[in-house]
Amino acid sequence: MAKPIPSVIQAEEVEKLLHITDLIPIIEKALGEFSKGQDGGVVQPVRSVVPVDKHDGLLIVMPAYSLGDDALATKLVCVYPNNKHIPSHQATILLFEPTDGSLKAIMDGLVITDMRTAAASAIATKYLASPSSKILAILGAGAQARSHYQALKTVFNFQEIRVWSRTLASAHKLAKEIGDTAKACPTAEEAVKDADVIVTVTNATSPVLCAKWVKLGAHINAVGACRPTWRELDDDLMLNAVVYVDSRDAAVKESGDVILSKAQIYGEIGDIILERKEAFREKTTVFKSLGMAIEDVVSAKLVYEKYCEAKTS
Repeated sequence: MAKPIPSVIQAEEVEKLLHITDLIPIIEKALGEFSKGQDGGVVQPVRSVVPVDKHDGLLIVMPAYSLGDDALATKLVCVYPNNKHIPSHQATILLFEPTDGSLKAIMDGLVITDMRTAAASAIATKYLASPSSKILAILGAGAQARSHYQALKTVFNFQEIRVWSRTLASAHKLAKEIGDTAKACPTAEEAVKDADVIVTVTNATSPVLCAKWVKLGAHINAVGACRPTWRELDDDLMLNAVVYVDSRDAAVKESGDVILSKAQIYGEIGDIILERKEAFREKTTVFKSLGMAIEDVVSAKLVYEKYCEAKTS
């Protein structure tokens, strides 16, 4: 019997099919199910990382299965921070038929990675940021910065957006794309002054955000620094904020911000969704996001379902 030919879904098609407003509730459900442990039906080992030291790169393998969604997939990610003419992050997702293991689809994973990461940050921000939040600061000006702006504006009506990047021209470009409410800042300190919500989406390996710049009660989504020796936030900020993570097991093994500062993790963001832990809106909070395979799995299933609907309509 001939094997079915898997669908190939390119980045442009993923972009057309995947909408942040559809994705956010699906990611919120997945984060809650993950934090239930075995009762949530999520099988997700800590990702495997293959260093490619000769070329300053990493190959990351991220498999997961969701019993509730009956969805099985794995994502392959290459991270090459020094890339100049192609993205520093490249990703492909393989979506399988869970009943027999056949390959259903091969799809671009970069758009999904950007959007599901931003969706998780939007969920954390919804629960942890002050309801009166008006100023958003974005440190970084790449694809994740753009996806985070798109996601965060669905949960808060920010009146001012500030962008900082090591390359000021990149910050100006993103600010122009956002529009009249946005401005580029020459320093990270200027960008985050009095900001209610801060997003760090950089390739930094040493801190770019210091506690002394951050106002009391601000919420920070710390998205970069995905290796045990990399970090974006300084010790004072990590040690004096209430720290939430997507996965406790992953954070204590992979997050340099957590490991090097020796900060205590208060809870997973799924614990807040499940009302098992308190959301301290009045305190300075950090959501340390490493990204999880289960987010990719449920996102890929949504894309595939929309792809099939489009093919038959």
